[in-house]
Amino acid sequence: MLDIRFVRENPEIVKENIRKKFQEQKLPLVEKALQLDAENRAIKTEVEALRSERNKASKQIGALMGQGKKEEAEQIKEEIAKKGTKIEDLSKREKEVEEELTKVMMVIPNIIDPSVPIGKDDSENVEVERFGDPNVPDFEIPYHTEIMEALKGIDLDSARKVAGNGFYYLMGDIARLHSAVISYARDFMIERGFTYCVPPFMIRSDVVSGVMSFAEMESMMYKIEGEDLFLIGTSEHSMIGKFIDTILPEKTLPQTLTSYSPCFRKEKGAHGIEERGVYRIHQFEKQEMIVICKPEDSMIWFDKLWQNTVDLFRSLEIPVRTLECCSGDLADLKVKSVDVEAWSPRQKKYFEVGSCSNLGDAQARRLKIRISGENGKYLAHTLNNTVVAPPRMLIAFLENNLQADGSISIPEPLRPYMGGKEKIER
Repeated sequence: MLDIRFVRENPEIVKENIRKKFQEQKLPLVEKALQLDAENRAIKTEVEALRSERNKASKQIGALMGQGKKEEAEQIKEEIAKKGTKIEDLSKREKEVEEELTKVMMVIPNIIDPSVPIGKDDSENVEVERFGDPNVPDFEIPYHTEIMEALKGIDLDSARKVAGNGFYYLMGDIARLHSAVISYARDFMIERGFTYCVPPFMIRSDVVSGVMSFAEMESMMYKIEGEDLFLIGTSEHSMIGKFIDTILPEKTLPQTLTSYSPCFRKEKGAHGIEERGVYRIHQFEKQEMIVICKPEDSMIWFDKLWQNTVDLFRSLEIPVRTLECCSGDLADLKVKSVDVEAWSPRQKKYFEVGSCSNLGDAQARRLKIRISGENGKYLAHTLNNTVVAPPRMLIAFLENNLQADGSISIPEPLRPYMGGKEKIER
């Protein structure tokens, strides 16, 4: 969410940013915000003037009563009562205007970084760099669920009976591999100086509205019936929420946390063959990283975060690339975002396995996350990035480590988490 003062002083910049995001339907919101802001400030000025007049009149009453001028004092009392009624009416309208202004401001997108490529949707995202050499073996690679089924590692039929489509049972060594990846990612991030955390898996509505847009909330979040609670769609929401309404001393920054959690998503809409199996599901587990830092440090941390994910995948010898998200593919709160994509030997292309985002001070403004420094208090910057989400990561892992005999080779860093196993065999 933008600062209303910034919108007031730079309306054309805000409008141009909306155009860059190809959201022309939101252009009228800028004028709407300015109108509401002007009305809000006018109300505050009038209320302040009325209160000042009322205070002066109150002092006159005492003086008049002391002079025995009771009738004049009663007249002033009537005037004070009228001013009081008007103040109450204006205060009620002030609250209504502020609520309406907040709703409008929550929909106006954040200002994107100048380095973000301009494009309408994800088809116009820009490849930045490749890490590792993509390899296509000289034998056929089955679809990932077929690989898992051959190793007795997944049961989709039972999951459908129990929970419906979009769920799964992982079994045996595949389930163990899933846990091994999470544990390895946890230790990988701890070694890089991040504090490990297991957060709440449900959050209140004020945290939800603080960390994401209304459109994202509607398409992603599961609401708990009869409670002011939502199941988290990704753990950074709960992790950023940890700092709601806090003032952080500069000396305690940056705050660098890595978290484990299950994640729950609606994933509405029909999906193609490449998004079946365990690619797009309602429940999965994830290792995440977040940073709370000073504004001048956020871009430095942005580059460090996505590099962590690249390094983790490369440590397991999985080729990856980074993809710069274009303006039209950025969620409204994001300043800049890079996707990390892993190589799929079966599809002979890359697919998304993680996303790194810099949200500037948008979440901090909504959640009131402030920093206390020598020159006073100011808003923090927040960032998040996927370390690893095993369901999708498993697809890349299985395809890149599949052997001609159907076994799966286990890279050396994962072997301690797999009881020393060097391969998963049929």
